Amino acid sequence: MRNDVSVSCGPRKCGSNLVGARIPRGKVITTARGSLSGELEGHASSRLPPQPCSWGQSSDLLSRIDLDELMKKDEPPLDFPDTLEGFEYAFNEKGQLRHIKTGEPFVFNYREDLHRWNQKRYEALGEIITKYVYELLEKDCNLKKISIPVDATESEPKSFIFMSEDALTNPQKLMVLIHGSGVVRAGQWARRLIINEDLDSGTQIPFIKRAMDEGYGVIVLNPNENYIEVEKPKIHVQSSSDSSDEPAEKRERKDKVSKETKKRRDFYEKYRNPQREKEMMQLYIRENGSPEEHAIYVWDHFIAQSAAENVFFVAHSYGGLAFVELMIQREADVKSKVTAVALTDSVHNVWHQEAGKTIREWMRENCCNWVSSSEPLDTSVESMLPDCPRVSAGNRDPLSYLGLNL
Repeated sequence: MRNDVSVSCGPRKCGSNLVGARIPRGKVITTARGSLSGELEGHASSRLPPQPCSWGQSSDLLSRIDLDELMKKDEPPLDFPDTLEGFEYAFNEKGQLRHIKTGEPFVFNYREDLHRWNQKRYEALGEIITKYVYELLEKDCNLKKISIPVDATESEPKSFIFMSEDALTNPQKLMVLIHGSGVVRAGQWARRLIINEDLDSGTQIPFIKRAMDEGYGVIVLNPNENYIEVEKPKIHVQSSSDSSDEPAEKRERKDKVSKETKKRRDFYEKYRNPQREKEMMQLYIRENGSPEEHAIYVWDHFIAQSAAENVFFVAHSYGGLAFVELMIQREADVKSKVTAVALTDSVHNVWHQEAGKTIREWMRENCCNWVSSSEPLDTSVESMLPDCPRVSAGNRDPLSYLGLNL
């Protein structure tokens, strides 16, 4: 068997006369961008072996690109407003996000055929909504914003949680809320629901107000605030020719080649990603670098110190996993203080998390997981895991049902 393959361009005319050519296996002729496209760049014939495309050939091709023409077709600048008013949106009296001029709901596809730009716009709006919810927690729910770690220095990264005035002093009842993973932050269940439905559907505010009306202290965790982002410092790399003993003429030639190479690279980067964002680095928050760490930290420094005889948890999605991890790490303490746990679509797994038999038994008695299901409300839903009961939330979102039945 011949160790080569035939390449045919079909009825379409090939720019490099590849019809009938044989290319040895393992040798792929690449385009200037380093990938195999509809028409292979370079030359190959049945008599001459194919030659890999060199940087010189690539740069010749790139030099012919009309960057200005390409940029006309590229996305607009990623420069978005930093207020709801700037986006021309506001929440109405029903808590629905509406355009202030048209009254229409939020439109994701603001610009056709620019999905990345639309996504960035959506994310920018989401950051504004996060701050808006923080304000509601303080102003409408009268919660206090508490910085953590509690002993943080002025210069180190910090996070925060929210608490009611009586969270640590209420002798009877304390409710703790834990949201899921992703972009949501303290006070939110789902950003998508806030934007597309209303504040009551997507935030924890109805839970908080109802709990406080019924005499609970409240602590709102912030498990996704694990780090801060800062711009990555630029590292200046000294040219090797600076300290060289080479003749000046040779150093000049090297510097010229280096500058040309950088120019070509920058040119290509600008073409490939004209909206290249700043390079960022993450500075993790001490003892709060993950949702699980955060739950344990808040337990140790706040919940365990509270006066409440009965502590209740409401945990959604990944928040349920964080609670199970808390119980694994602080089993005796949790059992002594926690009365009941309401989970909604929890993603915990007692096998993967290696929860012991005593924890699984406690969960069967003290936890319940409301899940999305077409079954009637509170109907038992089969589970593969030997832990807490799973029941249907009926034809509504589990959080909506739980919010009505605290």
